[in-house]
Amino acid sequence: MLANIRIVLVETSHPGNIGAVARAMKNMGMSRLTLVSPKIFPHADATARASGADDLLASATVCDTLQEAVADCQLVIGASARSRTISWPEVTPRECAGLLAVEAQHKQVAVVFGRENSGLKNHELDLCRYLLKIPCNPAYSSLNLAAAVQVVCYELFIAAAVPVEKAAVDAEPQANAAQMEMFYRHLQQALNDIGFIHTDKSRSIMRRLRRIYNRAQLSSKELDILRGILTMSQGNKKNG
Repeated sequence: MLANIRIVLVETSHPGNIGAVARAMKNMGMSRLTLVSPKIFPHADATARASGADDLLASATVCDTLQEAVADCQLVIGASARSRTISWPEVTPRECAGLLAVEAQHKQVAVVFGRENSGLKNHELDLCRYLLKIPCNPAYSSLNLAAAVQVVCYELFIAAAVPVEKAAVDAEPQANAAQMEMFYRHLQQALNDIGFIHTDKSRSIMRRLRRIYNRAQLSSKELDILRGILTMSQGNKKNG
């Protein structure tokens, strides 16, 4: 289970925080670290703060974008302390671990953490099916990056030690993040072509549509059917 879970850090500004996250992960038996456009990496501060988790730093995957980092994942969960105007389905660290204990048996999954000072942007959360929020003292709710990762990894470590019902292997593989993004681009273009939305005013509508389709957990085959419908709709509009 843990081998299929990656921890993704987006645009980490201080290399020492990357090292501290590697240490937190190794404490809890996790090994897959992905970095999206880190400001400074590799760096001696990262190695020093890793305190023996140098192997995680050496094997870390570095990507230019979050889309690239989670392209092959079939479930992405984004951590954020901030509430959003358009709500995402929310989970606690324990609920997150319970979900992943099942999903990560046969699927690639990711837990994404944002920038130290501003977290994840809305367009990055668009790639996530769930919003992970860590309950804290409301009078002082600021967790540093490594502490937030430690909380989540601890829950994952505990969940991995508890036997769970073996997940059934899907007859049709679930669409991954890259396939979903291609669908959303196609959907936006089709809705624009038929006059349902306008490009400059489509952001909130598309964000709500993402919530709907993310809940559906579409398979690759189902996605092909939907894209076929979109293509036909576009053709009929052009021919009408």
